[in-house]
Amino acid sequence: MSAGRTAAPGAGRWVFHDGDFMPAADVRLSPSLQALQYGTGVFEGIRSYAADSGDAHLYRAHDHFTRMIGSARLLRIAIDHSAAELVEIAAELLRRNGHTGDAYLRPLAYKMALEPGVPFGVRLQGVSSALTIVSLPMGSYTSKDGISCGISSWRRIPDSSLPARAKITGAYANNALATDEATAAGYDDAIFLNQAGHVAEASTANVFLVRAGRVATPAQDSDILEGITRDSVISLLRRQTGIEVERRTVLRSELHTADEIFLTGTGCEIVPVTALDGRPVGSGVPGPITRTVMAAYDRSVRGRDPHDDQGWLTPVHSTPVLL
Repeated sequence: MSAGRTAAPGAGRWVFHDGDFMPAADVRLSPSLQALQYGTGVFEGIRSYAADSGDAHLYRAHDHFTRMIGSARLLRIAIDHSAAELVEIAAELLRRNGHTGDAYLRPLAYKMALEPGVPFGVRLQGVSSALTIVSLPMGSYTSKDGISCGISSWRRIPDSSLPARAKITGAYANNALATDEATAAGYDDAIFLNQAGHVAEASTANVFLVRAGRVATPAQDSDILEGITRDSVISLLRRQTGIEVERRTVLRSELHTADEIFLTGTGCEIVPVTALDGRPVGSGVPGPITRTVMAAYDRSVRGRDPHDDQGWLTPVHSTPVLL
């Protein structure tokens, strides 16, 4: 997703690696790393946001780490921390790096090296694991005025081959191919169809469409990542507008006849799609429901929603300091 993107700032001086905080320059990884060779790693993207109080809040960090632990279990990757402990580690990393404004964390759990006596080759058992977390300052990087998308000729990998509900590093070659095709054609992002020809998701975001005031998003059996931002939007629409999002099969033609389309993801946040395959979506500008979602989401992540009792925010400075 390229519209409005600027060069990413460098990661912080401190990282959490192999069970401890250390300078990033001290991390040493072998070029024979199993995850590097075979894509056997899992990851998350987690944001923190500056609040009006001057503190920063991690947004749905516990949910992200819970999903990551599930993804790791699928690949037999050992994570020796609970989700609650990982939230504390993430907050401490932000403090050590001075990332108390808008920031982004990338936790990565991955396969390291074959254990003694294990034969050479790709495998999940008999391979050591590691966990690394980095943080960097990051604001919004996509255009809130809308982006253009193209339907990709590459199809989403089916759940029966590689589960999309797990954020597996190697699976993102599929996303990279679709993004490369889209940007080469002059679009900002790609939208996948699944093997059945139904709408799945964008390159790194879930897809929502609006038609005649009704909102729909592809269901979990459409080979999508069960997005945490997607879940937030479904909840926010229900609580703040009374709209129940339809989670169902979405046909490609529905996108071309939609009044509004928007994407949701931790990194991209809420992004209007104002053109699809060279055609305007609706009137070609962000629609009223999209704008409502954008505003509600911004209030939620910054702690400005007086009715938010979801427990989605973790204040960074009030989390106990780890020694």
